[in-house]
Amino acid sequence: MTGGPAFREKSVLHIVPDIDTGEALTERQKAVLDAALRLLVEEGDQLTMTAVARRASCSKETLYKWFGDRDGLLTATVQWQASKVRVAPVDGKGLDLASLTASLERFASDWLKVISSDTSIALNRVAIGHAGPIRRKEGKDNLGAVVLENGRFALAKRLKPVLEAGRQNGLLDFADAETAFRTFFGLVARDVQIRLLLGDRLELTEAAIGGDAARATQQFLALHGAKTGPQGPRAG
Repeated sequence: MTGGPAFREKSVLHIVPDIDTGEALTERQKAVLDAALRLLVEEGDQLTMTAVARRASCSKETLYKWFGDRDGLLTATVQWQASKVRVAPVDGKGLDLASLTASLERFASDWLKVISSDTSIALNRVAIGHAGPIRRKEGKDNLGAVVLENGRFALAKRLKPVLEAGRQNGLLDFADAETAFRTFFGLVARDVQIRLLLGDRLELTEAAIGGDAARATQQFLALHGAKTGPQGPRAG
């Protein structure tokens, strides 16, 4: 992959701390990343800078300037896809149960919509094929690590402050935020992602996703909701 040193400077996307929100991206960059995601669905492992440039109607020089190289482009596509899972802001001092519940339900709903999309399924299938030391020895980029770092781990960093705020306000009871996050993640995901990756055609309608998100949130609150708090004893 060529392009010269001038095109391998570190992308602005990699040094802006709020990339996970998508705010660091221009509309043109978002369009390019959407084009890359569509190509991943169509071509999987065969994604190239040339193909992305052609699909997005831009030059390869622009892609190298923005993303550094193919690995940088793949990282940015993962970040852009993960940014679609939003965490509703909460008032750290005045958080109540209704606001906490709404934030958790929105996260769960967004995450289910993202993982069930054709783009996420294709991206994860490619990432699995690139995971591990053997693939790196073969010269393959470690897309598995990229997806973990900018997908699941980034989502944890985004949601943990909400969980911590819930604990500080006497609404949640847990010893470790990572363990609590994994519990919530598991309740939301169940076996959905693995079934989709293996080709099961689940009917995840808007209504079904909303119901699953609400159910997972209530199950999490049943496990980790504080028995008592500023609003009195927890129901149930």
